[in-house]
Amino acid sequence: MRLESRVIDCDQHLYEGRTMWADHMDRGARDQALAIVDDEMGYPWLCWGDRRIELCDVQRPGQTGELGDARTRQRQGLPPDTSYDDTLPADYWEPSARVAKLDDMGVDEAVLFPNFGLLWERTLSESLPALTANMGAWNRWCADVRAEGSGRLHPVAHLTLRDPAWLEAQLAALGAADVRLAMIAAAPVDGRPLSHPEHDRIWSAFVAHGVTPCFHVGEQQRAAADGWYTDEPANFVSPLDSIMLSTAPAVAVTDLIVRGALARHPDLRIGVIELGGMWVPGYLPMLDGGWEFTNRLNGGAVVELGARPSEYFRRQVRVAAFSYEQPDVLAQRAGDLFMLCSDYPHSEGTASPLPDYEARGLTAETAPAFARDNCAFLLGGQADTAAAPAATPGGGWLATRG
Repeated sequence: MRLESRVIDCDQHLYEGRTMWADHMDRGARDQALAIVDDEMGYPWLCWGDRRIELCDVQRPGQTGELGDARTRQRQGLPPDTSYDDTLPADYWEPSARVAKLDDMGVDEAVLFPNFGLLWERTLSESLPALTANMGAWNRWCADVRAEGSGRLHPVAHLTLRDPAWLEAQLAALGAADVRLAMIAAAPVDGRPLSHPEHDRIWSAFVAHGVTPCFHVGEQQRAAADGWYTDEPANFVSPLDSIMLSTAPAVAVTDLIVRGALARHPDLRIGVIELGGMWVPGYLPMLDGGWEFTNRLNGGAVVELGARPSEYFRRQVRVAAFSYEQPDVLAQRAGDLFMLCSDYPHSEGTASPLPDYEARGLTAETAPAFARDNCAFLLGGQADTAAAPAATPGGGWLATRG
């Protein structure tokens, strides 16, 4: 395979085994381990001790209604019509089988986010020891997956910024295991914004160990106030969250830019994945316009920047875009900032991403940044200089004003 024809899928998911957390956790913390446990009717649940967090679905691309039917059946008190373990394909959880699946998909490499790890962070946040223990267990498995993946699998670690010492130890271990991406919440850290100067130590550690933080959809601290959710049932994906997917990453990235964190850490890279890409073309003019307006109104900036905010975004942030979002049009409006993704094997995803993108003229040859280079950038590759601000003698960037 020629490097110039390589395709990297920036968003797939790997299922955790029933006892993965306990199997990879420090012995003294195993009483806090998550597990997948069947209830009295045979439905598998993600559990934390005696607490049921969420039903465990075996998802299939394009089959969202199938999941709704199974949940309706469970609410009606009927037993499941399929067995969880018998219907879970090997490539959902086994690294070598996933490598073979990539061959079927025509994909050379894939980024692997957790599957059930998207469901429990907000629940376990009430206990920081339980939170870090279960994140650490997944991260240890990530090291195993990376070693078994023939260089083609890029598992994504799961981290919290609430314990800097723990975080730095995790980053050191991840860097040594060649795990180059980590999922973090697009949310304040114990009441402090991500840009807070106390977090500079954290961003420096990400850079030093060669790990890129990524924002991804998940059950994390919400961008909207809890009062918006009071009339919704438990164990339910909120339409508010689904419709407003881009709110949390837009707020988080804005904070990191206008309060100077990305300027202070020019080698820090940020991934925004499975949170939509359609918001970016409209957001970038608002980012610059709102910053310039408030600077005039307030008599100065919150933090002096060497360039317009959108230039930091273009230099350091990359965003996944599904084919239905028309990523070719997004790139024409915002620049080559977008990445190919399948979300395999989730029901809203696809097992055949290449034909979907090829229908829009996007191939490894016609759109190399989209097909591989932007994801490779997050994995530690070189930046596309065309997307970066121009250097100035003073070390900042020269704002390009149209």
